[in-house]
Formats: sequence, C-alpha cells, structure tokens
Amino acid sequence: MAEVLQYPSPHAERNRTAYWGMGLFLAGWAMTFGGLFFTYALLRQRAPSWPPLGLPPLPLLLPTLSTAAIGLSSVAFEAGLISVRRRRAHLGARCLLGCVVLGGLFLALQLMLAQEAAASGLTADRGGYAAVFYGFTVLHALHLVIGWVAVMALGVATFKGRYTPARHLPLRLWGLYWHFVGVVWALMYGLLFLL
Repeated sequence: MAEVLQYPSPHAERNRTAYWGMGLFLAGWAMTFGGLFFTYALLRQRAPSWPPLGLPPLPLLLPTLSTAAIGLSSVAFEAGLISVRRRRAHLGARCLLGCVVLGGLFLALQLMLAQEAAASGLTADRGGYAAVFYGFTVLHALHLVIGWVAVMALGVATFKGRYTPARHLPLRLWGLYWHFVGVVWALMYGLLFLL
C-alpha cells in the first residue's frame, strides 16, 4: 500500500496570519478595557461609599436581561459556525440571524438602561461613579455595534453559500470577536452591577 503524503494547506499561512491579527486586535481592546477596570477599582476603593451618597444604585433587571441576550447570542453564533462546518449553511445563516436579533435586543436593553439611569438622576456629569458606568457601557456598545454589523454581513454571505466546511475563516475570526465582547460584558456585569 502506498504511503499517504501530508502537505500543508495552501491557505495555512494566511489563516495563521489572520488569527494573529485578530489576537493582537483583541489584545489591544483587552488592554483598553483592562485600563477601565483598573480605573473603576481605584475609584471604588477610594470612595467612602459605593454608590456615592446622593447617587442612585444601578438597576439590576435590565443588565441581567442584557447578559442573557448576549450569552444566548454567543450560543447562536457558535451554532451557526457548527452548522456551516457540517455543510448546513442555511441553518447556519438562520443561527447567525438569531445572533443578530439577540445582539439587537442587547443594544435596545442597553439604551433602556441608559435612559433609566439618566431618569433616576445618574447623568454622566455626576462624578466618577457615573463616568465609569457610562464610559464602560458606551464603549462596550460601540464594540458590539461593530460586531453586530459584521454578523449581519456574515449571515447574508452564509445564506448565499459563501462559506463551506473548508472555507469559513471569517466566521471563526468574527466569532472570536463576538465572544470577546460577550466576555467583557460578563465582567462588566459582575463588577458594575453585582458587586
């Protein structure tokens, strides 16, 4: 019997470079959010009370619903990727559409959260407590919007059959981005709303 020769994929180097690029991109944003987390910890540690006297506590219901929405959106994205890898592109496209809907729900809940916080008297000019809340949520929402638009485009491309089990690198890379945004929100939820 003849020996089977293994050879590297002609796209292996490009794929490796793409992963490195996304990894460096996410590392940069991780440092940005890390700086915000550090600032938050410093402000909270130095404050005599948290929330500061005269400022309302942050609501819990909307952030909890937001956490569920973004968590389920990550599950939907993964289901879409798995479907494409199993030659079920139309199911993958529907899963990505579900991710888009859940991402849109997350954004709507974030807008409602900001409106509720402002209506309770927590405006961005009310000191470090308010500035950290709005800084975190606005920066995070901007990142989510970028991913949300990308997932929409990926869903359309998947529906058109652009991605196959052998060629789906954009799905994998944007999946890393989407899950990163979800993990950052989970950390924010725990630190800002639960502790």
